[in-house]
Amino acid sequence: MPAATEQKPLLGKLRLTSNLRVVTGLHIGAGGENLDIGGLDKSVMRDPLTKHPYLPGSSIKGKMRSILERFLNKPANRDGGVKTFRYESDDLESGYSISNGIPFEGARSCEVSRVFGSTGKDCWLPESIVHPPDLDRVGKDEETFKGVKHLKAKGRNSPARLIVRDSHLTTDSAVLLKSIDTGLFMTEWKFENGIDRITAAANPRQLERVPAGAVFNFEIVYTVENAEQAVKDLQNLAIALAILEDDALGGHGSRGYGKVAFENFQLYYRDLEYYKTIGTANRTAQEPLNSSDNTEQLLNNFDQVTSAVERQLPSGKS
Repeated sequence: MPAATEQKPLLGKLRLTSNLRVVTGLHIGAGGENLDIGGLDKSVMRDPLTKHPYLPGSSIKGKMRSILERFLNKPANRDGGVKTFRYESDDLESGYSISNGIPFEGARSCEVSRVFGSTGKDCWLPESIVHPPDLDRVGKDEETFKGVKHLKAKGRNSPARLIVRDSHLTTDSAVLLKSIDTGLFMTEWKFENGIDRITAAANPRQLERVPAGAVFNFEIVYTVENAEQAVKDLQNLAIALAILEDDALGGHGSRGYGKVAFENFQLYYRDLEYYKTIGTANRTAQEPLNSSDNTEQLLNNFDQVTSAVERQLPSGKS
C-alpha cells in the first residue's frame, strides 16, 4: 500500500505526568506588549480567562526537541527562515537536503523526527525508492552521493507522536501566587539594564517573570505506533527533561532565568482495550506503571520502567 494512503498504526498511549517547579524566575513572553511609560517591556503568557500565567506546550516541546537534536548530534540541515537553522527529516526515508547536501535520517527511524514530527521538503533520495505514487520525482536532476545515484523527490511529512500539553498552575500554587504583593497579578517585576561601555548610559527594561516556587501541572502523551521504538523514545524524552533541568526554559537563561525541576512522575499506559471499555461497570481506577520522585530517579530506575512498559506493549514490531 502506498505510504500516502497507509493508515499509521495505533497501539496505545503512554502518558507521563509530573509537577514542573520553577526554581528561578521564568519568562515565556506573550508578545504584543503595550510600551507604556513605566509599564512592562515584556509580559508573560497568561490564560485569557483566568489571567493566570501558564507555560505553553509549544515552548516546552520546542525546547525538548532542540535539546534532543544536540544530544543526538543531528546536523542543522533546514533553514526555517531568517537564518534560523534546525534539524529536520526531509522525508520518511534517509537522503540529502537539496540546499546544502547535508545528510538526514528518514523520519521512520530518526529518534527526533519520529517523536516530534517533521515537515517534508524536496530532497535527494536514492533512485531505487523514488517511484510514484508513493514517492514523486521532482524535475530531472540527478546527484551522486557516496557512489549512489539520487533523484530529486518530493519529501513526505511525518506527524508527531508526542503531545506536550500546556502547563497550568496547580491549585495550591495559584492560591499562593494570588497572595503575593509585587504590583503585578501573580507575577514579579525584573529590571534589566544594558550599560553603554563608553558613556555608562543605562538602557533599562522591565520584564515580567513567574516567581520561583511556582508549580505547574506537566503532562506529555506519546502515541505508540511501534512497540520496539516506544521504550527508546520514552528514555530519550526522560533524558531531555533531565538536560532541561540543567539548562533553562524560556528567555534570558544565561542571566539566571528559567531553571526548572520536574518532580513526582507518574507513567501510565492505555491500550486500545482500555478505551473500548471506558464507562463499563467493571472498570477500576488505573494504576501507574511507574512512579518516580524526580528525573534522576526516573533514569536510574529506567530498567524497571522498561520492564513495566514492555509487559504492556504488544510483542514484536508493528
